[in-house]
Parts: sequence; structure tokens; C-alpha cells
Amino acid sequence: MKKIGLVGGTGPESTLMYYKELNTRIDQLTGGREMPDLSIESVNFHKAWELVTTAQYDVLTDYIAEKIKHLAQGGAEVVSLTAATMHIVYDKLSEKVDTPLVSIPGAVSDACVDRGYHRVGLLGTIFTMEQDYMKKPLREAGIEVCIPEKEDRELIAKRIYEELERGIVKDTTLAEFQNVIEKMRTENGIEAVILGCTELPLLLNPDNCPLPCLDSVEIHIQKLIDLAM
Repeated sequence: MKKIGLVGGTGPESTLMYYKELNTRIDQLTGGREMPDLSIESVNFHKAWELVTTAQYDVLTDYIAEKIKHLAQGGAEVVSLTAATMHIVYDKLSEKVDTPLVSIPGAVSDACVDRGYHRVGLLGTIFTMEQDYMKKPLREAGIEVCIPEKEDRELIAKRIYEELERGIVKDTTLAEFQNVIEKMRTENGIEAVILGCTELPLLLNPDNCPLPCLDSVEIHIQKLIDLAM
């Protein structure tokens, strides 16, 4: 089995999910015989977020690339970022490091194609919703991507940053997100919704989401397991 390397800390809650799920699932898949060799390089969340919000993408690329190089030096063969937002510099990172990276947008796009979706909604941080790094692989696969209207995007981004990134889950926030999804179904005709922030599964799941939801964490973790095993 290949050693897995994760760039974590953006945020801590999703990093915990990756660590727990990778160990639990591989243990189950091997009948209790194996758990993965796994390393985590954790970034300073506030520093990384500041670099994103101020569009210091070259500095962010260098910062994350250094973490990836540490993982590779420690023997990691399957490496990934544990935050969708950090994929804003994915292309730059891919050019800067020798270690192949497992992309969240790429894995989600493959899942949408496999499930036969033609029009999907995208929820995430303001950067994930408004910029192209998450949408590009989907559009290249012929899938239309819809995002909430501006006021709803700002609400979602605020709840992610102030609550979910800190592990805070509220029923009132769930109701707000459900309303946004219902609105997108009515106005945009979306068939499913992508949980494009790795903290969103703390709030939304197949049991409480008004539409089929594509959990980017779930999809990405399965891709990592497939490659590691």
C-alpha cells in the first residue's frame, strides 16, 4: 500500500475527517489487517486564508509547495490538499512540485459524469463559488454549473468561515442552506448539489439535503483510497 500524504489545517475539522475516514475505511476494506501509513503537514489556517483573500497566490503556492515537498521527503506517494479552496493554486502547485496531486475538483467531476448529471449547483467558500478552479473540470466534461445569487453566496461564505471551519453546526444554518438549495432547484433546475467545501458535510448530508448531494470529502477520500491500495 502506498503512503498517503495530506496537506491539512485548512481547516482542522476537515483534516480530522480525512484522517479518521482513511484509517477506518482501509481497516474495514482489508478485514482489519491494514491501516495506511499516513503523514499530515498542517498549514497555519489564518495565514493560508489571508493569502487567499488578498490574492497572494504566488506566496500561497510556495507555502503549500513546501508542505508537499516535506510529505514527499517523508515517503508519501499519494498526496492531496484537504481543502477545496486551496485548489485555487492547484495548477501552479502541479508545476512546482514533482509529486502528483489528487485533485478534489477532478474527483468530483468524475463522480458527476458517472452519475449522469447535466446541471449541478455548487456551494462552497466565496472563492470556490465565484472562481473557476472547481467549475473548470465540470464544464470540460459538459456539465453546467450553477451558483447561488450574490446575497446567498455571501451568507454561505459567512457561515462556513464563522461556524463550520470552527466545528460549529446549527439547525438555523441548516435551514438557511436548505432554502438556498430549494431556490436553486426552482430557479436553475439543478439536479444535484456539490458540497464544494470540505466542511459542508458537517452540516449537509443525503438525509437532510433537498437534492442529491455530492460530498467532495467522500468522493475525494474514496479516490485517495483507490490510489493508495
